[in-house]
Amino acid sequence: MQKSAYRTKQQELIFSYLEETKGSHFTAEDIRVYFERRQITLGIATIYRQLEKLVTEGQVQKYYIDEHSASCFEYTGEKVSYDAEKHFHLKCQNCGKLFHVECEELAEIAEHLKCEHGFELNPFRTVFYGICKDCTQVK
Repeated sequence: MQKSAYRTKQQELIFSYLEETKGSHFTAEDIRVYFERRQITLGIATIYRQLEKLVTEGQVQKYYIDEHSASCFEYTGEKVSYDAEKHFHLKCQNCGKLFHVECEELAEIAEHLKCEHGFELNPFRTVFYGICKDCTQVK
């Protein structure tokens, strides 16, 4: 899909946030709060609309975690910077942080499930739950 060269002020603001957080996961609410703290009002509907447009254009990846969590997004720019077949997510049950990992061992598990059990994992919707290193060290 061809990208529009014209950008509104809201699009420019959102794009500046995406550039600043490239490679990190975020929600539409994270963007809203980010600008609210800078005393800039951006409507949540506008943010979602722009994110969905960027998802369609292939510049943003959208991750659905579960029915209780807001969708997460990740700005990847023009090209996805990781191998989607080896890309998995870890979610901390304590602090709620979402991490992505590129892991050969998990990719081997995915391959095993495909070959031996006829089940193909969707790496964009596969989430492993546990406790992150930061929360483990707090104990």
